[in-house]
Amino acid sequence: MGFTVLASTDPKPPAKNAKGPIFIEATYKGSDSIYVQNPLKDDEFYTPILQGCYPDPAITKKGDDYYMVCSSFAMFPGVPIFHSKDLVNWTSLGGVLDDVNEFNPHNTGISQGVYAPGITYNPHNDTFYMIVTAFSGGLGNIIVKSKDPKKGWGSPIKLGFGGIDPSIFFDEDGKGYVVHNDAPDPGTELYNGHRVIKIWEYDVENDKVIPGTDKIIVNGGVDLADKPIWIEAPHIYKKNGAYYLMCAEGGTGGWHSEVIFKSKNPKGPYIPANNNPILSQRYLNKDRKNKVDWAGHADLVEGPDGEYYGVFLAVRPNEENRVNTGRETFILPVDWSGEYPIFENGLIPLEPKLKMPEGVENKTGENGYEPNGNFTFTDNFQSETLDHSWIGLRGPKEAFTERTKKGIKITPFPSNIKELKPTSTLFRRQQHLSFTFRSTMDYKPNSEKDLAGVVALQNEGSNYVMGVTKKGNDFYMVLHKNKWPGRRGPIISEVVASKKIEIDNPIELQIKAEGDNYTFSYSLDGENFQNLGGTVSGDILSTDVAGGFTGCLLGLYATQANDILPN
Repeated sequence: MGFTVLASTDPKPPAKNAKGPIFIEATYKGSDSIYVQNPLKDDEFYTPILQGCYPDPAITKKGDDYYMVCSSFAMFPGVPIFHSKDLVNWTSLGGVLDDVNEFNPHNTGISQGVYAPGITYNPHNDTFYMIVTAFSGGLGNIIVKSKDPKKGWGSPIKLGFGGIDPSIFFDEDGKGYVVHNDAPDPGTELYNGHRVIKIWEYDVENDKVIPGTDKIIVNGGVDLADKPIWIEAPHIYKKNGAYYLMCAEGGTGGWHSEVIFKSKNPKGPYIPANNNPILSQRYLNKDRKNKVDWAGHADLVEGPDGEYYGVFLAVRPNEENRVNTGRETFILPVDWSGEYPIFENGLIPLEPKLKMPEGVENKTGENGYEPNGNFTFTDNFQSETLDHSWIGLRGPKEAFTERTKKGIKITPFPSNIKELKPTSTLFRRQQHLSFTFRSTMDYKPNSEKDLAGVVALQNEGSNYVMGVTKKGNDFYMVLHKNKWPGRRGPIISEVVASKKIEIDNPIELQIKAEGDNYTFSYSLDGENFQNLGGTVSGDILSTDVAGGFTGCLLGLYATQANDILPN
């Protein structure tokens, strides 16, 4: 594991021999009560199937191989992709956009980068297509192709249209079509949130939409008279000779839903089903126990048992209705025995577990399969490559990490956590409402500009940092809070607490959450932990307070641009 060369607009990489912390090991442990209260039977599995910030899922299949992608925004690599044989057990294939020279979100906010991907297998040329909107590097809407997603993807191809949330559909005659969300034609917008769904014919030979073939196929949503908002995330399916268009409607918050339309032609006209929405949690008691909310933005696929399933995003709020785990990927069986598909039990309170497809064995958390429910992940950083669950922000983690015999060395960038630059932080997603994140760090800062420790981050202006820095000749443990008032304006920074310490041995650092209550602690002797700053609110780590589209990230952090001064 070494260093990659960043683009010229990025901060100058530090020298390889620059002083930085070595993190000897790290452990993440989830302890949500819902999994304790709902143990699995032999024929059951948990949903969400991807816990933590894995929103906007899209899925496709070739034979008995399933591939699923999600949004990643400014996280790197872009567009995480997973493989399964049975829709229950998933393995990570990394990220589709893993070349920083082709996808470089180096100067974007955390909720920029790449949005809402689509993935489709085209049997006519035995090729997979991933299509997505990239809000960085002047890319716009792009498509990448692969013969085998396990072996990587080609370079991005720019597509000549605007809007967001594209997906691609290949008809039985081999023709291709792209559908996406867009603004109404100029001068026709009727209200805030008024959007349309457009379709283009796609030139499969030359990989471009065909100019002049664009057409609006949905205006506003199911019923324009109701002023529906944010019709988006369209997918086209063909069944029994008919074309079905499924979209999200209502925005990504509490009014989120999934709706379905039908046509005799891929370019419409599309007639909405009379029982829309086919998936939503918006009509339910807001005080329901173990609430799952915001369900929508879905994609359908035929399962290994011949039945249909739908993957979609939803959130699991904590007791203060905060969504620190972000929008996660859930799954439900879909009943398509009638004219229109409908998510089974998708309009009643979602349950934490489901019956597995017939003949499937639950192997989650084993042999490289993604863990599920309550689990413990421990990394001593001795593998040749970092575990896929570690990610970078605005750039690759390989740019600042180096494996040593003792652990993982982070060589700090001359930028800090608040800047719109790549950050020298090794992140993983918060995947539970209640968790413990702990790491052992060997580090002595040289100056006040040096700091290393742990971070809980929602975005560049909403985060907590606990780390070791220097003041004069003394070392200090500092807990620092960054808050973005009103989701904009200058970041308000405050030192929550600081403590002068002696550093004789590696230091253990710990972040712990019980719902909305977070605590930061450290141990100088490896046994006795000292709390720093009492209990603090996790409100700034929640989407509804901090804004944006991501969940909380937990990180191992180092900087040469520290501006946190101990009290």
